[in-house]
Amino acid sequence: MKFSLFVLLGLVAAVTLAHPDSVLDLDLDDIHHEQDIDDDQVITGSYSWTSPEGTEFFVRYVADEDGYRVLESNAVPVSANGVRANGQQGSFDSSEEDSRK
Repeated sequence: MKFSLFVLLGLVAAVTLAHPDSVLDLDLDDIHHEQDIDDDQVITGSYSWTSPEGTEFFVRYVADEDGYRVLESNAVPVSANGVRANGQQGSFDSSEEDSRK
């Protein structure tokens, strides 16, 4: 997972350097990611970033047999359906899975 994040950040940096006049203003020093995997293969972690305006955003998450769930966040505190980011969202099904039923 960390490798994927570094690859993504590398691609963003490459695009930013290729187009210095672009709208994207990203400072990699303002992005932080931590992740732990326990013996039961439950992944917990958090990531945070600081906006160009100086606001710090964060997301704490868990990924286990019930799927990926946001435990707490000031970036997306409530989904479009009004579900709070508290880890009780339940697992997510893709629309492809639903259409086959």
